[in-house]
Amino acid sequence: MGRLRVVVPTMSAANRRWAVAALVATVLAAAGLVVNGLREAVVYYRTPSELEAADSGHRLRVGGIVAPGSVTRNGATTSMVLTDGAADIRVVAGTGLPDIFGEGRGAVAEGVLGRDWVLHADRILVRHTNEYAPPTGQAAR
Repeated sequence: MGRLRVVVPTMSAANRRWAVAALVATVLAAAGLVVNGLREAVVYYRTPSELEAADSGHRLRVGGIVAPGSVTRNGATTSMVLTDGAADIRVVAGTGLPDIFGEGRGAVAEGVLGRDWVLHADRILVRHTNEYAPPTGQAAR
């Protein structure tokens, strides 16, 4: 019987360069998609203490605790004070607030800081814990 002959094709140097370039481009594209996805998922913000006078007129995110007794509603507009314990900033939001929004809870306001040192927010994000608590009382039935 004859022997089985296996032929292994070889790549030329030019084909190897193209294959490596295609692999590098694929890895870079995948890394770019991951970084872009993380950038969208992570919310960076400043605290009221970190704001400076130079920030007025710029779009930014400010995070802190909604000060107790500071929330007032006037029609569709809500006003509140965000605090980090060292500094406060008044926030005016004309948008709907999340259901879990409330005094004493963490919130991030996104908008433009006016010269009057009021943040005119068009978006309010509420921070919450990752702990699950089962419903109690009537809601549990």
